[in-house]
Amino acid sequence: MKKWVQSEDGSYTAYSAEYDEHYHSTKDGALNESLKKHIEPAFALHAQKDHLRLIDICFGLGFNTLLSLYYRDTYFPDTTLEIYSPELDGDLVTSLIDFPYPEIFEPYRNIITDIATLGGYEDERTQITVDIMDARVAMRELEGEWDICYQDAFSPQTNPMLWTKEYFADLERLMGEEGIITTYSTALATRLALYENGFIVYLNSGEGYRNATIASRRELEGYEKVAMEHKIGCNPNVKSLRDENLAL
Repeated sequence: MKKWVQSEDGSYTAYSAEYDEHYHSTKDGALNESLKKHIEPAFALHAQKDHLRLIDICFGLGFNTLLSLYYRDTYFPDTTLEIYSPELDGDLVTSLIDFPYPEIFEPYRNIITDIATLGGYEDERTQITVDIMDARVAMRELEGEWDICYQDAFSPQTNPMLWTKEYFADLERLMGEEGIITTYSTALATRLALYENGFIVYLNSGEGYRNATIASRRELEGYEKVAMEHKIGCNPNVKSLRDENLAL
């Protein structure tokens, strides 16, 4: 069961009874959270690339994918985008034709319709594929080198299988040396799982939104590196989530 909920920036998100969580932070705002925690850093850190390959975990209401299109069209019109997104809830995707999206998404209404009815969209600058399947399976089967992963699944508390060390190992395989992972989670267990897979962990902070995390194998300018060895030393009992401890 889903119900639409207005968040503090005026945009709507949804509440999932299955996970007992909203799809976005109602405090940060659905549109604002997507922009500040995912889209802005992702595009800024790949500003020199003319083709971007994005993984959007999971599609949900589609804010990250749609805002990527808006941001590309506004600031990087010559950049082509390839977006792949798994989503477990097929009924949710088909219902998005009627979702009360922010006005800035109105130019993409035909894309929303194609995704909801056909599972994707393609033109000369854009390729979007939404697979109705388990994200864990999708990440194991996906091939190639990708530039960006929006790690935007339900929280580690309610959806732990998308936050384990083994899950992030699958993402590490897909991220190139220049690749980045963006996520709202600042939990030490999440950051430790990233760190254990060779990622350097960074703080994403700013005015108007709560802290978030960026991870990459490369050194990033403009973001504060999280001193993981110090964090581990201060929290010697902390452990990353592991598949073996979950009923997978």
